[in-house]
Formats: sequence, C-alpha cells, structure tokens
Amino acid sequence: MPAEGSSGVLPIETDALIIGAGPVGLFAVFELGLVDIKAHVVDILDKIGGQCAELYPEKPIYDIPGMPIVTGQGLTDALLAQIKPFGAEFHLNQRIDTLARMEDGRFRLGTDAGEQFLAKVVVIAAGGGSFTPKRPPLAGIEAHEGRSVFYSVRRMEDFRDKDVLIVGGGDSALDWTLNLQPLARSLTLLHRRDEFRAAPHSVEQMRALVAANKVKLLIGQMLALHEEAGALAAVSVRTKEGETRVVANRLMPFFGLTMKLGPVAHWGLNLYENLIRVDTEKFESSEPGIFAVGDINSYPGKLKLILSGFHEAALMAQAAYKIVYPGKKLLFQYTTSSSSLQRKLGVS
Repeated sequence: MPAEGSSGVLPIETDALIIGAGPVGLFAVFELGLVDIKAHVVDILDKIGGQCAELYPEKPIYDIPGMPIVTGQGLTDALLAQIKPFGAEFHLNQRIDTLARMEDGRFRLGTDAGEQFLAKVVVIAAGGGSFTPKRPPLAGIEAHEGRSVFYSVRRMEDFRDKDVLIVGGGDSALDWTLNLQPLARSLTLLHRRDEFRAAPHSVEQMRALVAANKVKLLIGQMLALHEEAGALAAVSVRTKEGETRVVANRLMPFFGLTMKLGPVAHWGLNLYENLIRVDTEKFESSEPGIFAVGDINSYPGKLKLILSGFHEAALMAQAAYKIVYPGKKLLFQYTTSSSSLQRKLGVS
C-alpha cells in the first residue's frame, strides 16, 4: 500500500498524469493508450475540452486534418469517442499545485482540491496555462473567495438554502442559474444588459423562471460587497432605476477567464517567454519524465496549432513508453494493419 501524504490522502497511482483536458491532452490519452499506458487527466475547468469547449464551443475550426469544418465542441466529442476504449479518468474543477519527484523516480502531484497522484510520467498539455477567472473590481472580494465567492461549482450542496447572486450573461452564468435555482433559498441573476450570449434554450428557461418569480433578473452592475460578522451578506447593485442592495451570502461572478502559466512556473523547468522548452524528438522538458505538448511548449519553428499538438503527443507517447516500461522494446505498429492495436480500439 502506498504511503499517505502529508494531507493523509492516499495517492491515485497511474502510469501517466496529463495536465489539461483540451484537444491535445485528449489525443495524448489516445497515443498513450496505444502503447498500454494508463492515464488520468486533471483540468481546472468544470468540463472536458479546454479552450475549445469553454471559449468557442460553437465556433467552426477549419484546419483539423480530415475534418473540413468542426466546432470546438464537435472536436471535443469526437476525441472523447476516440479515446473511450482506454478508460481515462478525469478530475475536473481542480488545478495541479504541487509536484515533487519521489525516491523511486515517480512524481507526486497534488491538486488544490486535495487529491494526490503518483505517476511515472507527467504530460503537461495545459494550452497557454491555467484558466484563471477574472476577479470583479470590488473592494475586499479576495477575503471571501472560496467561502462565499465562487468562480465555479465544486459541490452544489454548498449552495443549498443560500441566497445566491450570479453575475454574467454567458453559458456558465445561465447554466448555474438553472442548476442552482432548485437548491437556493433565493437566486438573483445580474447582467449589464438584457441580452445574453448563452444558448437560446437556456435563456428561454431562465426567462420562464423569472416569469414564475423563481429567479429575479436585474440589469445593472455590482458596486460593493456588504458583510455581517465578517461574512458576505449583500451586494450593492446599480440599475437604471437607481442603487439597490441584493441579499446574497453566495456570489458567483462569471466575468470570463485569463490565461496564466500558474504553478507550472515554479516547478524548476526551463522556460522561454513563459512557455516550457522541449526537444523535438520526445517533447520532453528539462526534467526527465515531464513532457509538454501543445501550446504550452516552445521549440524552434513551433506553430501553435491543434494539429501540431497531435504530432507532439504521438512522439511523446513513444518516449514515455521507455520510462513506463524500462528495458521493454516497443514494436512500432500501424492501426490499419495491427490486429493487437485494433483489439485495443475494439474494432477487431
């Protein structure tokens, strides 16, 4: 049995830990799976697909080989279908914060949600870095983050019987308005204008709840937070009718995301302009066993294209095999002619 970490949490053991569940991270699952490397995937977002799913799920992409046109969500769905035979396990809504090499050569990684992993290889496929929520410019908001101010939902029960204020007009704001309304004591949706960027069906459902007096819709902007006994109690809002105070002990601002390299910057890897330097044979970083594929890496001639990341993932998997299975020779095979690969894919 593995030793417990300082948190007392037993680590999840895996061949490979992939940081990032975007298209390149998903294709890395496929390439690793072909060479019998089991992978777990961690992503800071609450959904699979990275930027494709979060920022442009319905935006067409024209440069994926063999797919003349595909949306970000369509590409994500296709990749999920492709990797299904390999049974990758996903850990969403959390960020890898710590990384250390153990005496046996494996890496121990910890997330901000308290999960621990032991992996023989680490594959960083985090795009431009971690998605970091944009913080509203309100005095004192930092003190309430993680207690009453949330930028994502990890446990819906944390919102049961609470007075919830959701701010924003995109899919995340509307989705959580619909999902949390049945749990909340009260729910108010605030947006700066009476037009929404979310899916039309979600907007229709929200307006139906407003008409039924189950959700309150305000058009305006936040001004200030108000506390009682050190806890969030209300938020001042300016509307065209004037200033009002919304009772709220849970605030969820959805103001978009910014990209930052995050904790990766402190792992001792060689960096170039905030990107991870890699070789072009294995796409390995300066730390043996830690690979970087996709937009987060840097090398001469690098093109920030999804198809480039797919190529990098294929070569990475060949190199990772030598670490996961030391001394074992890898026979290169084609999926078109290898019966063993076809059995892995379930098409034999």
